[in-house]
Amino acid sequence: MLDLNALILAAAAPVAELPAEVIPAAAEAAVGETVGTSLSYVQLMLHASLPVQFIVLLLIIGSVLSWVIIFRKNRIYSHAMRDADEFEGRFWSGVDLTQLYRSATDRNRVVSGLEAIFEGGFREYARLRQKKGLDSRTQLEGAQRAMRATFAREVDRLEDNLELLANIGSTAPYVGLVGTVFGIMVTMHGLSTQETASIAAVAPGISEALFATAIGLFVAIPAVWAFNRFATKVERLSVRYESFAEEFSSILQRQSHVEE
Repeated sequence: MLDLNALILAAAAPVAELPAEVIPAAAEAAVGETVGTSLSYVQLMLHASLPVQFIVLLLIIGSVLSWVIIFRKNRIYSHAMRDADEFEGRFWSGVDLTQLYRSATDRNRVVSGLEAIFEGGFREYARLRQKKGLDSRTQLEGAQRAMRATFAREVDRLEDNLELLANIGSTAPYVGLVGTVFGIMVTMHGLSTQETASIAAVAPGISEALFATAIGLFVAIPAVWAFNRFATKVERLSVRYESFAEEFSSILQRQSHVEE
């Protein structure tokens, strides 16, 4: 009967006879080979087909545009909220409306948001009040029309470039998918000219195709998230502007009745 321990020692003998520095060197060589085959996205795109490179370039341009819009709109909405809080604090502090109007029409300042709505409504109300033969209802309706026009301009300013952000977010995945289709087509065409097909021949083309899809998703996800967030902010600000216009109309109506 064979001795099991003797067999194990006989199998391990060649390894034990190796010098001590050979085993770490072999392991280091294996690690170096693994690192050498790691994926390089830059090299992947440099060796990609021209249609895929063009589509990835379009996606990069769309990503840059979307991030410029995101940072710009975030700053605009932050200023709009801060200006609205500041103006409402002054408006409801009991300050005289004429004094507040003079502050809004200062040539050294550019008014926007709630202050612009107030300035437009009060200017039209004061202009109609100077005309003879106009009742208080006509004066109030004129002020309301002016505030509605200013409100529409302010909301349009807040919504500027949001459409472009939405278009980038909605079309980027499909543009990346087009790159995927082109990459696979080029790969299949290359295989048709070879006698034997292997994974090594297919892998580069498939990798560049999938990379185009990944870039499309990378561009689309931040754009869609930012659009939804900014659309919510625009809606909140528009509701705030509209509520202020209604409250200011009530104040003007009470003031016109007192003057009568």
